[in-house]
Amino acid sequence: MTTNRPNIVYILADDMGYGDVSCFNEDGKLQTGCLDQLAEEGVVFRHAHANSAVCTPTRYGIMTGRYCWRSRLKSGVVFGYTPSLLENDRMTVARFLKKHGYRTACFGKWHLGIDWAKDGEEEWEVDFTKPVRNGPSDLGFDYYFGISASLDMPPYVYLENDRVTQLPDGISRNVDSKGYWREGPIAPDFRHVEVLPELTRRVTEYIHRQANNSEPFFLYFPMPAPHTPILPTERFVGSSNTNAYGDFVLQVDDTVGSVMRALHESGQSENTLVIYTSDNGCSPMANFEELASVGHNPSYKFRGHKADIFEGGHRIPFIARWPARIPAGSVSDEIICLTDLMRTCAAIVDDRLPANAGEDSFNILPALVGDDYERPLRPGTVLHSINGSFAIREGNWKLEMCPGSGGWSEPRPDSDEVVGLPPIQLYDLAADVGETTNVCDDHPEVVNRLRAMLIKYIREGRSTPGETQDNEAVDNWPQLAWMDES
Repeated sequence: MTTNRPNIVYILADDMGYGDVSCFNEDGKLQTGCLDQLAEEGVVFRHAHANSAVCTPTRYGIMTGRYCWRSRLKSGVVFGYTPSLLENDRMTVARFLKKHGYRTACFGKWHLGIDWAKDGEEEWEVDFTKPVRNGPSDLGFDYYFGISASLDMPPYVYLENDRVTQLPDGISRNVDSKGYWREGPIAPDFRHVEVLPELTRRVTEYIHRQANNSEPFFLYFPMPAPHTPILPTERFVGSSNTNAYGDFVLQVDDTVGSVMRALHESGQSENTLVIYTSDNGCSPMANFEELASVGHNPSYKFRGHKADIFEGGHRIPFIARWPARIPAGSVSDEIICLTDLMRTCAAIVDDRLPANAGEDSFNILPALVGDDYERPLRPGTVLHSINGSFAIREGNWKLEMCPGSGGWSEPRPDSDEVVGLPPIQLYDLAADVGETTNVCDDHPEVVNRLRAMLIKYIREGRSTPGETQDNEAVDNWPQLAWMDES
């Protein structure tokens, strides 16, 4: 049984809640058999966090091991035509692994900006006949096939490496609430409902092709589902006995099963590290009211959902399987973050990251494989909402630097509901996982300690030990008004 340089497969769901995976939610109404089997054969982390409650910043953290709020993007997300967010000289996990002999491939939703060739002054005025720059192919991936942003964001074209597979020849419009996507140009080979199956087919074919290669591979599979448009294929319609979102979750589960079958059939399962997780919590587009009517809560017992600073925004399912190293049926309560992939990969190949890489990435390999280690692996974890509000978690304490959700659930930022609320929130998650009782007045020492830790992480440009690094675009950062308060 070899443990040398495993293949690494990173599967990222899009807007899938902690409570949508049945092995994480004893009361859930969705039975995700493939993910449950993955958990039985590996390790489940019950305290995994996305570094942000929305898509783009989480993906930036995955690729770089750095909190996205250190980049120019201080809130929100990028769109399909947005220029590349990733700095051209920044180390990515793909670049790092490529240096160590890995073949690297990405299939799916990029959503980190791409530099399209321009055909006018407006962002959407693009010359689709020319190659794109500063996309996956320029940032460490030997091969890329996928879409520039979310499946509801134009342009609706496939990118293969640095070119579109077909030129758009029409405009796509859809206003259905669940099948929603924004109006924009569409290519003749693009149908929204077929995107996940097409990506899955290509992923499994890629895995089979690697079976006879001596070099390991890193495969990043950021799925476009179950994000809007919520479009399960005919095979899955009605399969969950919940609603269309539940059906789409089961299609995602089946996709994971297809990936695992490809690994087994190609004889690569034993020494492949497979990680499954989600980029943030479930979106309200799933229709929480419909799901509640059948007894299902995508956010499990947590408050809030996608976009929020509350746990429902960023606490996500996380499962890892690696038969050569990970004991089957393991459960971990270690607090981890999706930025941790970078330094964990460095540990796997027994190398160090340069000072200006992986600034917020901690090595979680000991927790993955069940080694003895000094706890905690992360002294503090910084979290971020869609409007740029900060939180920091240390052990069971969570300090939130805003009076409401910082996102889409009530009390929303700048709404009447936040008037008169305390400007910060402190929760003891061991006693109050639903974040119902703000105890900041009862524990001023905890507030002061966590606030000082957060300020230190911001000012030093990193949360890991090492040389101080610069944050970008700091001249106008309104979310930090609280930093200089006494």
